[in-house]
Amino acid sequence: MPDLLTAKFAEWKERSQAVKTWSVRAARLMIGVPDYDTYVRHRQENHPGLPIMTYEEFFAERQEARYAVGKGRFRGCC
Repeated sequence: MPDLLTAKFAEWKERSQAVKTWSVRAARLMIGVPDYDTYVRHRQENHPGLPIMTYEEFFAERQEARYAVGKGRFRGCC
């Protein structure tokens, strides 16, 4: 029979990692940094065979879409 304390610690560690992951995702979305892993998973599941942007390309494209920098004006976030 596994040690109860060891099992509880493993459960706590797993839950705290999940909280950390979701907290980081939420914080990034609040400040306008989308989740690259979600993008990659979406492309693989819904658009197989099509190219996937690198993280750098993805980040630049999202920033341009948010702030309209490439269109010669700064739209801002609001």
